[in-house]
Amino acid sequence: MKTASLLAGLAAAALGILPAVAQEPLRASLNSDIRSTQPGGNRDANTDAVTLHMVEGLVALDERATPVPMLAQTVEVSPDGRTYTFTLRQGVTFHNGAPLTSAEVLWSLRRYMDPATQWRCLPDLNGRSGIAKVTDMAAPDARTVTVTLEQPAALFLSIIARPDCGETAVLHPSSVGADGAWVKPVGTGPFMMGEWRRGQFVELERFDGYASLPGERNGLAGGKKAQVAKLRFVVIPDSSAAKAALLAGNVDVLSEVPAPELPDLRRSAGVTVMAAPTMGVTALLMQTRDPLLKDARIRRAIALSLDVPELVTAMIGDDAPANASPLPSASAFRSEAQAARPTRDVAAAKRLLAEAGYRGQTIRMITNRRYPNVYDAAVASQAMAAEAGIKIELEVLDWATQLDRYTRGEYQMMSFIYSPRLDPSLSYEMLSGPKDTQPRKVWEDPEALALIGRSMTTTDTAARQAIFDELYKRFMDQVPMVILYNQPDYMAVRRGVQGARPWAGGLTRLWNVSRD
Repeated sequence: MKTASLLAGLAAAALGILPAVAQEPLRASLNSDIRSTQPGGNRDANTDAVTLHMVEGLVALDERATPVPMLAQTVEVSPDGRTYTFTLRQGVTFHNGAPLTSAEVLWSLRRYMDPATQWRCLPDLNGRSGIAKVTDMAAPDARTVTVTLEQPAALFLSIIARPDCGETAVLHPSSVGADGAWVKPVGTGPFMMGEWRRGQFVELERFDGYASLPGERNGLAGGKKAQVAKLRFVVIPDSSAAKAALLAGNVDVLSEVPAPELPDLRRSAGVTVMAAPTMGVTALLMQTRDPLLKDARIRRAIALSLDVPELVTAMIGDDAPANASPLPSASAFRSEAQAARPTRDVAAAKRLLAEAGYRGQTIRMITNRRYPNVYDAAVASQAMAAEAGIKIELEVLDWATQLDRYTRGEYQMMSFIYSPRLDPSLSYEMLSGPKDTQPRKVWEDPEALALIGRSMTTTDTAARQAIFDELYKRFMDQVPMVILYNQPDYMAVRRGVQGARPWAGGLTRLWNVSRD
């Protein structure tokens, strides 16, 4: 017994965990260490998840990935759609006790716009990406900041709210040294920087001076409260070791749980597994320039041969619903008009195949085993299509090779996975474009491309909704791909952890989370 206790203690020490008598932090796993503490700079998804507990921007994404006021009390857009006026909330302070004013906002924005900062989202706001170009920034008074664009850009607020942009966090100038070198984030969030032991853990401390918005948590916005004195993000690269740490009580929250670890966790009486559909997409791509699949009747026949709801349920149960639209099911712009999908009709599929002159030619579908959902979708689709007389042969490649084939557009069909896009225009843009210059694009209908372009400059919400509904009609008629569902984000927590839940944006949020 003494030996077992010693081994358990050594394992806990390796994870950077304090003895039981001092287990104060709420502990969450990270599959790799953070890259830095600089929002939107030297970053990855883990860096975003940690830093967004410490910093906030003028706006943030809500539960449906819509930008809403955060440090701004109000956001007003000029009649020409070019100038945004942000009125700051009162009573907000930085971690060093200094009050939030427009001076710090302007300092932060100018710092991000300096190429030397290497801000991830600079190309989206300096005109290089074609999305938006900032032409002026000003602070008319202590509570007001204005940002002027060269032309209207519907994505502007979404860009500055994006987690990978660090929410364009408003920082106090003391975040950098006298030489301009980064020191640490001095932000306005519910937690502030504590200790970072590289390769072991990152620990954050509660900011007692935090000024919360009223109400409940709402995505990365809404009311926030640090329910624990400390948060500890523990670095555990191996998913099996992370699962074992959760089951042993050495971590409290396990995020981004890989599918192979789910069965054991769901069988554990002391663990709760939660799921939420993200904004990533699992889909079957069809090469519309292929000699066979360029016939839309054959593409429609393939779609009609599939019972997508049954396929999705067999793969992931109730963890995420089937979704036919390029817009994620969690998007505020995914309307009822985009929920319609033709039901399976094998007889109709056969008629279309006959009209198109299909004679049982083999269609090769590329897939991989790295992502089980991608492989399982290919296998299930192959079997269903066979009932309509469609002969699909699977070609299983490693992920890197499949990605290369996708990028070059060298496939007939492909079972594929897209990472999340948090704005509806980008959900369509990621799969649409001219194949002559962007062979990775799946859909190149000129009228659809024009609609997508309009959606990026139209700031009126109702007008954008109408554009997305029209795009969906064209998409379903032309069938360049069959979208199956939005991948679930899985989170597992130990008994006694309250308030934790996954989110469509896929980031771990530990404000408003407590432990008995």
